[in-house]
Amino acid sequence: MHPWNQPVLDSLAGRLERLPHALLIHGPRGVGKLALATRAAQLLLCKGKKKPCDACDACRWFLAGNHPDFRRVEPEVLWQEPPEKPSIEIKIEQVRALADFLGVVSHRGGRRVTLVHPAEHMNPSTGNALLKGLEEPPGAAMFILVSHRPALLLPTIRSRCVSIPVAIPPSDAALKWLAGQGVKDAERRLAYAGGAPLRAVEQESVPLAPVHVREGIDPLAEALQKLALDSALSAFGLPPKYQTTTARVAREKAREWLAFARRMGQERLLSRHPLNPRLFSAAMLGALPTNETTGDEPPAGSAGGSG
Repeated sequence: MHPWNQPVLDSLAGRLERLPHALLIHGPRGVGKLALATRAAQLLLCKGKKKPCDACDACRWFLAGNHPDFRRVEPEVLWQEPPEKPSIEIKIEQVRALADFLGVVSHRGGRRVTLVHPAEHMNPSTGNALLKGLEEPPGAAMFILVSHRPALLLPTIRSRCVSIPVAIPPSDAALKWLAGQGVKDAERRLAYAGGAPLRAVEQESVPLAPVHVREGIDPLAEALQKLALDSALSAFGLPPKYQTTTARVAREKAREWLAFARRMGQERLLSRHPLNPRLFSAAMLGALPTNETTGDEPPAGSAGGSG
């Protein structure tokens, strides 16, 4: 688990016997929510005196990935290998399959823990299926939901969970951790990642998908949104937040860049289900404002600031 999230885990450990049956761990992408949730699940199942102890039978089973009282529910795309076409959604069958797991006595006579990640990848039908377990949880059943965008969850699901927010870590802590990971140009990459260190690592190590396929649309919309926000800041005479460009922008263009940034935010919500990825990405690029200072469009490379 990442060091900046240790206080959150310590807080959960301090009220272990008073925890509710459902937690919603949420925050920006790339701040270590999944690692925190996984460690919290181990905490709930640990039988040692110092939790999680990493030494008891329960911890050893958990770390080996075969604890009988733990289930992890994720979209197929996170674990299914090609050449299949894995789903990007959590399927209703995956949630319904939890019924047998939750309806029996736990193997160790303790809790049964289900981790759902990322929870916003449930469609309404899947969400309603999970809601039944949240509303009437079997004895000793615990749910941990992890979400990058909790506003996309059903309001009834959010109301059944206790919120555990995970914030962007302090920049000095993030930069120290990135240095330990061997990330080059860490300060610039952290800026482009919005302060989220795991995203900075991902952007350095994982090649971007082509913009004409579905997987490339969200990264493109994100890059254009950050470029637009940096351009708007430049128009107001402020330094760029994401370090995507150093171009000077006329002040009268600020409103246009801000409008484009809002549009890219909306496009990101639609990017999971584009009717035609090639046309979708072309429309976004075609709407890119021009830089009035030079009369040219910003260089295409500046949108992909993280490389």
